[in-house]
Amino acid sequence: MGKIPEGYLPPRELWPTQVYKLPEYQAYPQKFNSTEELIDKQVAGGKGDRPAILFEDRKIPYKALLGMVNKLGSSLKALGIEEADRVALRAPNIPPALVANFAVLKIGGVFLPTSGLFSRSEIAHVFNNAEVKAVVVASALLEELEKARPDLKTLKHIIVIGGTPEEQATFKQKGYLLYQELVDGGKPECDPVRRDRMDVSVLLYTSGTTGLPKGTAHFLEEALIVPDGFGKYCWGITEHDVILSAAPISMAAGYSAVATIPYRFGAAVSIFPRFTPEGMFEQIQKHKATILSALPTAYRKMLQVPDAEKKYDLSSLRVCTGGGESLTAKTYHDWKAKFGQEIFEGLGTTEMMFVFISSAATKKVKPGSIGPAIPGYEVRVINEEGKDCKPGETGQLVARGPTGTMYWRDPEKQRSVVKEGWCRAGDMVTMDEDGYIWFLSREDDLIKSSGYRIGPEEIEDVLVTHSAVADAGVVGVSDPVMGQKTKAFVQLKAGQQGSDGLKQDLVEFCRGKVAIYKLPREVEFIDKLPRAPGPGGPGTGKLLRRVLRQQEAEKAKK
Repeated sequence: MGKIPEGYLPPRELWPTQVYKLPEYQAYPQKFNSTEELIDKQVAGGKGDRPAILFEDRKIPYKALLGMVNKLGSSLKALGIEEADRVALRAPNIPPALVANFAVLKIGGVFLPTSGLFSRSEIAHVFNNAEVKAVVVASALLEELEKARPDLKTLKHIIVIGGTPEEQATFKQKGYLLYQELVDGGKPECDPVRRDRMDVSVLLYTSGTTGLPKGTAHFLEEALIVPDGFGKYCWGITEHDVILSAAPISMAAGYSAVATIPYRFGAAVSIFPRFTPEGMFEQIQKHKATILSALPTAYRKMLQVPDAEKKYDLSSLRVCTGGGESLTAKTYHDWKAKFGQEIFEGLGTTEMMFVFISSAATKKVKPGSIGPAIPGYEVRVINEEGKDCKPGETGQLVARGPTGTMYWRDPEKQRSVVKEGWCRAGDMVTMDEDGYIWFLSREDDLIKSSGYRIGPEEIEDVLVTHSAVADAGVVGVSDPVMGQKTKAFVQLKAGQQGSDGLKQDLVEFCRGKVAIYKLPREVEFIDKLPRAPGPGGPGTGKLLRRVLRQQEAEKAKK
């Protein structure tokens, strides 16, 4: 393919202003290959025997990782994967996922990790929107992909990780390729395809209020910008560090933590496919993790493990950071009291690739505050007229730096988010006299649950197709562990009776139509949903979700 078609990125006048303040950003060549920079150069620099990936009982050194990357890369090239071709991933955080990432990037492809929780309709939308040519998929996640396959217009190759010998025989009968055979049969040499630093190399999809995932484009240079900014100035990484993150590689936080930052410094990454609080503690102890990157939900769940401070040796940890939702002062204080460690909160967006506000930048925590802008970024809090708010005044958070919001094939969304070169984060916040940001709420109705951003309209659209439902409204309600949980308010049709059985039936009705993490956690039957005046008279207009949220907040106070 060679180049991204014109029009897939926003028009130049809608691009954010990119600011390269740090000296590290000035030194990048105009053309390079990120795999070569992050993996090949570590091996060439004498670090080939140092661990790159720690997974369960395995230690994969940089030299062995490079060997697998080259073999898979050469096999992908032999299949006809060319520069700028999009290759998707559907797998948890396992070594083959990282090998696939570096192999795709080494041959000049565009890597597109997707959430394992996507439903078939979301898979079809993302694959067609990105024009995916090949997918690397864990055998356990194959079923939903196969359901979506008739609707996938550009997919040519399905490469399966794992499976029993019997399953693998079936895969081959269906025309699928086996990941391990591609690695084993690949040539050990794979020349890096050096691309322009402003070429798209990664696509990440995020859900908005309209429901279907939206593509965010990320340039090649971001593979170096994120490590050289956050990695250096907030984590202070050296080759002796072990970074532990359970965030999926399909999320910006996960991708940055496990697929870019460690390798810039010759450090190791500790990965595991599925978070459990006990598992996280065991992983810290087993792999002697020095840096923990986790969602606030994860910290809260870990705090619930009885006697964890006595059971587990956490002495290797030197930095704990969190983001994705509000940490809260209580979680910070509880963690520090129990484990003697501070948690440096952070805020980032999928669109801007990683954290751009964090107390890790100053190592000074104000409990309840996210922190100031990290080195290399600027943040402002503005009012509706676009003017700067005074300290303590509520306003919209906007930011700019070396990374910025770039929507894929969606100029209208781009126009609504980037204003005069500044990127709207979508959060209502205040800033104090020290430049510390204090989060208040979302500008819109997005629900943040365990780090996922959930648009309520998509769930509502499914619920109202149920034969018993007349109307539905979905909001996020406060939850001590998940931050927020998804709650559906359902107005039944005349003659229908609400029951616990019907509540469960409605949840099951949504399954397969929306991603698992979007399923309602709670259902409440309501006589009439609050709506603004509309074309059909009073109560027929826009759903007033804020009224539902206010009602829930009042209940919580009682």
